[in-house]
Amino acid sequence: MSKIWKFDGLLLNEGWMCPCYVTTNEQGIIEEIADKNTSSSAVIEVVSGYAIPGFQNAHSHAFQYAMSGLAEIHPDPTSADDFWSWRETMYNIALSMDPDQFEHIATMLYAEMLSHGYTHVAEFHYVHHNKDGLRYDHLAEMGTRLIAAAQTAGIGITLIPIFYQKGGFGQAPGFKQKRFISATAKDYLELLSASEEATKNYSRSNVGIGIHSLRAVDQYAIQATLAETKRLPIHIHIAEQLKEVEDCLAHYQQRPVEWLLNTFDVHSHFHLVHATHLNKKEISGIAQSGAHVVLCPSTEGNLGDGIFPLSTFQQQGGQWSIGTDSHIGLNPLEELRMLDYGQRLTTHRRNQFVSYANGDSGLFGLDMAWKAGRKAMGNQEEAYFAIGQSFDAVVIDSQTPHIATSSPQHILATLIYSGDRSSFKGTLVRGIWKAKDGKHVSFDSILSQYKKTIAKLKIR
Repeated sequence: MSKIWKFDGLLLNEGWMCPCYVTTNEQGIIEEIADKNTSSSAVIEVVSGYAIPGFQNAHSHAFQYAMSGLAEIHPDPTSADDFWSWRETMYNIALSMDPDQFEHIATMLYAEMLSHGYTHVAEFHYVHHNKDGLRYDHLAEMGTRLIAAAQTAGIGITLIPIFYQKGGFGQAPGFKQKRFISATAKDYLELLSASEEATKNYSRSNVGIGIHSLRAVDQYAIQATLAETKRLPIHIHIAEQLKEVEDCLAHYQQRPVEWLLNTFDVHSHFHLVHATHLNKKEISGIAQSGAHVVLCPSTEGNLGDGIFPLSTFQQQGGQWSIGTDSHIGLNPLEELRMLDYGQRLTTHRRNQFVSYANGDSGLFGLDMAWKAGRKAMGNQEEAYFAIGQSFDAVVIDSQTPHIATSSPQHILATLIYSGDRSSFKGTLVRGIWKAKDGKHVSFDSILSQYKKTIAKLKIR
């Protein structure tokens, strides 16, 4: 039976429709969007709120959620505690968990993502093998657990099994990387195929291509992989750390992004994660290629990566999405604010998010992150809401003080620059509430299992 949702407003690409009635079928697919009720028989749910498209989380390492806050004790303030020392803590945790524990951690994470307004996640997944570094009988066992976690929580997932071959430029993998390794492109493509097969068990899942980084996969293996995978989104960590840039210069005599652009046909299916350290030619090269950048401000700040040159990139038409990466933060509003404020602090100008959208910084941030985020998932839809699409939305509570007193033209900027999770009434996926009033609908049972898992791991 069809259902009608009445909202104070719905954000469409052309602007707000206030009020708005959205009709969905039993599968949560939109049948009609109108400014008045056109049915006398459908069930109506009246929601005191404004519906906007669900946020897209374009970069996630689910297992790292378990270590949030665990690398923040610095007994020696004179030591060089940086990304590379943080990585050792991350490796130790990656080595510790079995498939059940891995799934429970991911389920908790995905439930929390939904409560923060994310409706889809790109999972950059590289914990493939057992604790001894050997293949599971089911090659995509760990990826299958991530899909199961997404299904339990109700979030859409693009599973990106990651090709991880080396321990550094021209180096054999290290002992602590043994769960990650695919020795050859053939091995990786087998993993990709098994991962794609696993997505058939959940209608809201699909796959993408993942190259961990230039330091982790050699040129010929990258070449062989990309030759087989042109139809899928391609994700790669690149130029995140200054040491990576220096090591790439020593190995290839070119900077990472410079080498990638000169060696491969980089195009709009590429999603370059972090890309923090760029020169002017590289910034222009990415923008002109049509490739996207995936930015994770809370993690990049936490790791001391640096600040991406967003202002220059945007001026040349560059497109970007956001992700939560290590999940030190899970709030999309915070990611957008940090991204904008980093540019304001370096340029000393406040109008960073205004190259279109009538100067509305809130709309610009949401629109860019959503559209590029959808492409990072392998979805080319550009309409926030349309007939025939799944009804996925996050609902802004219209009774919070600032929203209750704002005209529609100020709602998005008010939300993004002064809001937090309490600003959300809830999150809808396929026309079903997956989170309400700040909590996932199955929060208690998911939390109970998560607590048991963390207690067994003894990492916190």
